[in-house]
Amino acid sequence: MKIQTDGRKIRGEKRRTEIIEATLRVIERDGVAGVTHRTVALEAGVPTTSTTYHFSSLDDLLVATLISCARDMATEVYWMIDRARSRGSRGAEEVAGLLAEALGPRRGRTMAEYELYLLAARKPELRPAARRWLDVLTSMVRHDDEVAFRVFLAGIDGLLIQGLIDDEPPSAEELRPVVDYLLKPA
Repeated sequence: MKIQTDGRKIRGEKRRTEIIEATLRVIERDGVAGVTHRTVALEAGVPTTSTTYHFSSLDDLLVATLISCARDMATEVYWMIDRARSRGSRGAEEVAGLLAEALGPRRGRTMAEYELYLLAARKPELRPAARRWLDVLTSMVRHDDEVAFRVFLAGIDGLLIQGLIDDEPPSAEELRPVVDYLLKPA
């Protein structure tokens, strides 16, 4: 028996993804304050009715964008951890490289992600989506010491925030000793 694929559902999911990606581009360019159904529709090249069909409120759109960012980052971190483990590495080099990438070529996206993340402090309805990132990381990384792991995550957040306000992004080589220190057992 052949299973039929519903083309409308596939097109709808594709459109929804396009809208989420456009939302992230608007946030990169204009900040969260620039997100409206109209600006996102224009960025996505779709009618405004399409954005309101898939996301009835801006909060729904922002939550979906935040969840998408968390999922993408979790996937990237998962494969980074997998590569590090396969080489017998503790991961300092890989984490430093990921941070340098986030603060260099992907700086705009990193700023957009942090802006969404910080918006959750003002909008309680975004908090579960923001916390999802920490939940995903915690579930992916084996750690024996909860406090040391939280210190590591806080250190990474600090490095990213500091890197975003630097005039020149730090290199992986500059970040490596700090990451290595964060990974040292207490």
